[in-house]
This record gives sequence, C-alpha cells and structure tokens, in this order.
Amino acid sequence: MPRPLGELEDAVMTRVWKWNRPVTVREVLEDLQQERSIAYTTVMTVLDNLHQKGWVRREAEGRAYRYEAVSTRAAYAAALMNDAWSQSDNAAAALVAFFGMMSDEQRQALRDAVRIVQGPETLEAPQAPEAREEENPGSAGDGDGR
Repeated sequence: MPRPLGELEDAVMTRVWKWNRPVTVREVLEDLQQERSIAYTTVMTVLDNLHQKGWVRREAEGRAYRYEAVSTRAAYAAALMNDAWSQSDNAAAALVAFFGMMSDEQRQALRDAVRIVQGPETLEAPQAPEAREEENPGSAGDGDGR
C-alpha cells in the first residue's frame, strides 16, 4: 500500500479523479486557484511527484503533459482502510469499533457492498432461537404457531 496522500497531493488527485479524464497542469492550477493561492510550478511538481509515485500516468502533448489517474478514489480509500485494519492486533475488535463509528447510511452501504461481493444469501443473519420457534408450528411457545 502506498503511503497516504499529503494534503496538496489529495487536492490535486481529487480533481483528477473527479474529472475522470487526462488533465493538464493548467486545468488543475486554475481550479485550485479558486480555493487558494498556488503557483503553476507547485502544481507541476505535485503532478510530477504523483507520476513518480505511480498515482498518475502521463502522456506528452506538445511541450506539456496530460495526467490521468492510475486507479480510482474508491480503490485508494479501500487500500487505506485495508492498511489501517492490518495494523490492528485484533481485527475483530477493530472492525467492531469501526462499525460503531459508521452512520446508518454507511452501514447500509457496507451491507450493499457485502451483497455485491458475496451474494445476498450471505447477509441472512441467523435468527434467534425464539424467532425460529415462533415460525415453526408445534414448537415450544403459545401453541398456536405464532
């Protein structure tokens, strides 16, 4: 796993990922300048560093380059999560703590992701014994099968 992106690297990569096409230093510069004062040479250096680190590939266009992301932001986020999880000496406890930090929307996204990866049948949680008894007529309970 490559090291996490720095603040400026992330700002540049955010644009490369968002636009999802080859970009020039000038395009990134003009967009960044809406938020901060930054020099052309700084953006050029950051993109060159990102190229050397393997985050972007580039193709010459005249005297300049066009840069394109090598992978997606989702793949980057997944790699960061995997790296953080692998640092734990108790993977289950780390996951429980992580899930506890998630919003309901994030937990639903997790359930959706598991369905995609493993199929819907893997998310069927085992029912508690009392729930199974209520579904099975003739089992212990009130005798009417409900």
